[in-house]
Amino acid sequence: MGWAGPNVGRMTIGGQSSAPRTLAEDLRARDDDALVRLLRARPDLIAPVPTDVTQLATRAATRTSVARALDHLDAFTRQTAEALALAPDGCPYDELSGLMTGLQAREARPGLGEPLEEAEAAAVAAELPRAVGALRDCGLVWGDDDRLRLVRTARDVLAPSASMPSSTGLGPTVAESTAGMSPARLQELLADAGLGATHDPASAVDALTALFADPDAFAALLAQAPEGVRAVLDRLVWGPPYGEVRDATVAIRAEEAATPVQWLLARGLLLPVGQHNVVLPREAALALRAGRAHRTPQPLPPRVAPVARTARTVDATAAGQAFTAVRTVTDLLKQWQSGGPPVLRAGGLSVRDLRRTAAALDLTEPQAAFWLELAYAAGLVAADGEVDEAYAPTPAADEWLLLPAERQWAVLATAWLAATRTPGLVGTRDAKGRALAALGPDLDRSLAPHVRVAVLRLLADLPPGAAAEAGELLARLRWERPLRAGADALRTELVGWTLADAETLGVTGRGALAAHARPLLDAAPRDTSATGPGAGSAADVPASPDAAAGRAAAKLAPLLPEPLDHVLLQADLTAVAPGPLVAPLAETLGVLADIESKGGATVYRFTPESVRRALDAGRTAAELQSFLSEHSRTPVPQPLAYLIDDVARRHGTLRVGAAAAYLRCDDDALLTELLADRRASGLALRRLAPTVLASQTDPATLLERLRDMGLAPAAESADGDVLITRPDARRTPPRSAPVPVPDGPPVPDANLLGLAVKAIRAGDRAATAVRRAPADTAPPGLPRSPSAETLATVQAAVLTGESLWIGYVNAEGTATQRVIAPVRVEGGHVTAYDHTTDEVRTFALHRITGVSELADDPT
Repeated sequence: MGWAGPNVGRMTIGGQSSAPRTLAEDLRARDDDALVRLLRARPDLIAPVPTDVTQLATRAATRTSVARALDHLDAFTRQTAEALALAPDGCPYDELSGLMTGLQAREARPGLGEPLEEAEAAAVAAELPRAVGALRDCGLVWGDDDRLRLVRTARDVLAPSASMPSSTGLGPTVAESTAGMSPARLQELLADAGLGATHDPASAVDALTALFADPDAFAALLAQAPEGVRAVLDRLVWGPPYGEVRDATVAIRAEEAATPVQWLLARGLLLPVGQHNVVLPREAALALRAGRAHRTPQPLPPRVAPVARTARTVDATAAGQAFTAVRTVTDLLKQWQSGGPPVLRAGGLSVRDLRRTAAALDLTEPQAAFWLELAYAAGLVAADGEVDEAYAPTPAADEWLLLPAERQWAVLATAWLAATRTPGLVGTRDAKGRALAALGPDLDRSLAPHVRVAVLRLLADLPPGAAAEAGELLARLRWERPLRAGADALRTELVGWTLADAETLGVTGRGALAAHARPLLDAAPRDTSATGPGAGSAADVPASPDAAAGRAAAKLAPLLPEPLDHVLLQADLTAVAPGPLVAPLAETLGVLADIESKGGATVYRFTPESVRRALDAGRTAAELQSFLSEHSRTPVPQPLAYLIDDVARRHGTLRVGAAAAYLRCDDDALLTELLADRRASGLALRRLAPTVLASQTDPATLLERLRDMGLAPAAESADGDVLITRPDARRTPPRSAPVPVPDGPPVPDANLLGLAVKAIRAGDRAATAVRRAPADTAPPGLPRSPSAETLATVQAAVLTGESLWIGYVNAEGTATQRVIAPVRVEGGHVTAYDHTTDEVRTFALHRITGVSELADDPT
């Protein structure tokens, strides 16, 4: 976006150029590309599409829309808008330049400020056209360079006043500050300032204002000031312009002034705004500043200095973290595969369950919250929706587990980049003092994905392998989009969380963006409502997320260790995996053995409980022996073979079913022994038959208690078949990943923008067209013409491509007027493009009341 030149906004009437009188006229005179830039910068303007340019201008001037547009300006463009808010309406470009640089006050006066240095002024002059062009593209400024006019709503928002201080540090004008002052007091101020008396308060205010606007007269007045006056002015000149005194409303005359503040109050350089408060009027402050609206203009963004790293080290470090990320989420899914913790009534995970999950994964609670939120954002875990709601893996988790590691990482990184959920807030409290829970509500922050993408793009702009200081990144983001205090505090935290999370996830390594993470930014849309040098444009079409993830995975794959299809079995009932295992092997081994330690190699331990777990999943002893023989580089140790055979021999000897529960066993001696066992006293067992016992305990609890006693019971169905319990039995119904909470309406694509502009133009044309009715009729509303003439006119329009004004009565009897461009006439119907509704429609010829050509548009 750039400055469009001196004739932008001029409209031509009767062959002569005329300046627009309203924002609507200015927008109407712009070409389609300019309207597309406006709608791209302010997508809220087309929700819904305006009917014509007048409605577009009205909507663009509403306070909500203007405030949103101002919030997306970069620092220098906002400073330019603030300077325009200080100037009179219809500010010439040269006057605006003077407000930004102070060059109009190049000749220094004693006691007055200095303009910018030459180098600073040159930078401002070079960037000012871009800022004006950006404001024009956003619809906040209109008119040509001789009369730059800020939208009135923007002026109200930005101009300093007694109730709304400005970031310029300027206060209200003399007229605003003296609004309640008596006429007699105004005359006293003029007399003590050395000015002549006037006939009314308005002319008195004008005289005092003119004194501050005259550099020579104002400098002469300050030359008479006693010691200490300049110190008071220096404290107020750059803001805040308000000061506190003992009694500001007491009228002080020049001969009575005993202090610097009283000297200033007597001459109107300070004006009372309350019982104990005074203000430095805006005109006086500008004179003391040499006409500059801002103390430090910011024409250029702060530099982000690269911190050198080795690209190979960065990529290797990030790849290691990426592999760890995949393993951590895999462990989380396995931990919850038979059912996760319950959902709190208010939503989310309890502190106790978060602590248990963190301990099971050997993580801190903040780390566990991050991985939980990441798995949730990727659609891998969700609430199951049952009456007693609990968390569990989703069906998508099973598909994710079968992907290669690089594709698994790409899914996680893509979800993290777009998510509005903010794990860093877990454990903090909301405005009502309630703790924010992991996976709970109120964790969405629409600013989060913008900050993540912006930080990563700044790192991507550095040389490959270079990192950056967090403070410099934050300063650059503050320049690109200044925010209010509360939002800026959140952004400060988000920058820190982004850098930490990116390192944990393997997006960065040693603070630098990894090569395999760069393709992910291609799918992240740029902020087209931003106005800085790096803002998005029409050419920045985001890539497909799937395509970007595929390229990222392809770059990561060579950096990850190759998955292995074997383990090393040892005589101490352990198996060592010297690297990552292929998914089927890892899944089966995770059921058959327990993970004892992780690191470069993973150690699995076989126990009776783990072997029984594999048998419960439907495996036989022979299948387990064959599996281990096939995937072990060492022979199956004898102790392990004995363990499997022994557990399998005892497995299923006892059968548990539902009575409440019953036990069935062919060995009645075993049941007699169980009845006599004190540990079974709480099960309320009683014998129904020599081989059957009944219990008042439910089957699941009975199975668990019997296993605690060292037995190996198996559950059976009502038909007497053994029930197989698989590790993936607990899954939620199909769940979609949570939808990010957007920051305002989404940015429309180029096709939608083009159609919106076409519809606005058509509506504008229909609203302003001069209609020419047939000479022999004078219709009060709808055009009327004979059927033969209607058909001939429509057929002629098909050949010439002209548009027609028609009257049409639909099937419900509703009469409407339309502007159409006929395309085809056949079968008693005309197919035409309807400019009013911006769509191609078919009209029945017998329902058309009449047609009339459109006269040339006078504009």
